[in-house]
Amino acid sequence: MDRQDYSLTVQAAAVPPASRAWIKAFLGYGVAIVCLIWVFHDVSLPEVWRHMTDLRWYWVAVAVCFDILGYLFQGIRWRYLLRPVGNLPVMDATQAIYAGLFTNEILPMRVGELVRAYLVSRWMSTSFFSIVPSMAVERLLDGFWLAIAIGLVAIFLPLPYDLAEAGHILGIAVFILTALFVYLVLHARRSSRATATATIHLTFWSRVNSLLGRLAAEIGEIGFSRSFYIAAASSLLLLFFQALAVWAIIWASATPLSVWAGAAVLIIIHLGTAIPNAPANIGTYQFFCVLALGLLGVDKTPATALAMSIFIILTVPLWLLGWVALQRSGSTLSGIRRDLNRILARKREEA
Repeated sequence: MDRQDYSLTVQAAAVPPASRAWIKAFLGYGVAIVCLIWVFHDVSLPEVWRHMTDLRWYWVAVAVCFDILGYLFQGIRWRYLLRPVGNLPVMDATQAIYAGLFTNEILPMRVGELVRAYLVSRWMSTSFFSIVPSMAVERLLDGFWLAIAIGLVAIFLPLPYDLAEAGHILGIAVFILTALFVYLVLHARRSSRATATATIHLTFWSRVNSLLGRLAAEIGEIGFSRSFYIAAASSLLLLFFQALAVWAIIWASATPLSVWAGAAVLIIIHLGTAIPNAPANIGTYQFFCVLALGLLGVDKTPATALAMSIFIILTVPLWLLGWVALQRSGSTLSGIRRDLNRILARKREEA
């Protein structure tokens, strides 16, 4: 999700025109159906079911624990990235993340990002838009570690041409965004002063410069402080525990693959589902999981069973914890949508 422009980005995601929302939903579900048709083509469904039920459940429990630990480290990361805005407890940050993930599971196009930003802005009694820079830096850190991981996987595993090209594009994008981040940090104060001298009557380009100046100032506050380095380390641990969760499920199925294979499967899934699509990435998740397992020498029928097992085992706890997190927040999705619409209306009036 693009976060370069505060108001236009959130407006597009929160209140999309009906025609555009219909087109996005049609494309998302269409891709999901095509992917699922490929996944289940030429496989024995009874054999898939047998493989799915023949699991070592101790390792399933271990996988769920690893996955929860991963999201806990995501909460730790977000807490430190939010330090310039205020002090948010780790459990509150993790609760907001789970509420957002639950929203992503039931709605397309990852609008859960807006939900978690809204919840945190309310709990911290701050502007919704002041939360956006921390989330932009989150995506930068995710891309940085993912690009490194893809490079390592490519050394040991021959990736399909399209995936390898996507990895190269991601690496270039991360390099450009990292350079932009450094620029914003180094020039934050100057950008902030330039924004402060702007007049009320702004031209279009002046408004763009004002928004970018404010973004630069707020990202600059995150900077390369101790909190930033802790957040960067937490990002690595997030990816590490997610890889362990996938590997534990592979081990639960008695498939003889190493922990590095689990990491490769996770990375290919992340890369393949980077573009928002159907809720819970249904279809694309299974497609890229089967593709990754096939590259590791797993036949399609057990690979399909394993892809479904990984999806269900890691998704069901997320649904449960996410639903609880949203209920404990005291908000509903319809109420959050109304509040976001009011926030955007006030923003348009101020502009």
